[in-house]
Amino acid sequence: MRRTQEERRQATTVALVVAGRRLFGRPGYAGVSSATIAAAARVTTGAMYHHFEDKADLFRAVFEAIEADLAVAVRLAADGPGDPLLRLEKGALAFLEAARKPPVRRIVLIDGPSVLGWKRWREIDERHHLRPLKATLIAAMRAGLMERRDPDAIARLLMGALTEAALDGGKEIAQSAVWLIRRLRR
Repeated sequence: MRRTQEERRQATTVALVVAGRRLFGRPGYAGVSSATIAAAARVTTGAMYHHFEDKADLFRAVFEAIEADLAVAVRLAADGPGDPLLRLEKGALAFLEAARKPPVRRIVLIDGPSVLGWKRWREIDERHHLRPLKATLIAAMRAGLMERRDPDAIARLLMGALTEAALDGGKEIAQSAVWLIRRLRR
């Protein structure tokens, strides 16, 4: 059965993102060429540039895919009824565990800010992580589990702490990030 043009387009895009994810995760963005990515995806560089403006545009798509995966992992770990601060703790631990994987760490935390630029990196990160974090903090405040404060400010502080903990990758700093979350409780 012949595939439609749209199916072929989607298959090529997926192949490029999968190859980019694998290759950007090893030597990093600067260590891989567009030709190498295209070859790994079994397409021509022309096909790559037909689907993505440039290597940075492909990196953005890879970054978005990983951020979406991280958000799902956090949501699954934190999902369910009950204490919002315990759910927040579970989600933070899931994020830290996922971020310890070298490809995720390299793409999201190391190359992401430099390739995408600080503003765009932060916008994408906030879309996937800040909004649900704020919602959880608001739920904890409404439940009387923590003092009412600006949820945006607290969420940004926690995101910074979790990002630093993920960059460090050590257990001690991860435990300190969880300690910080526990200190929110009344």
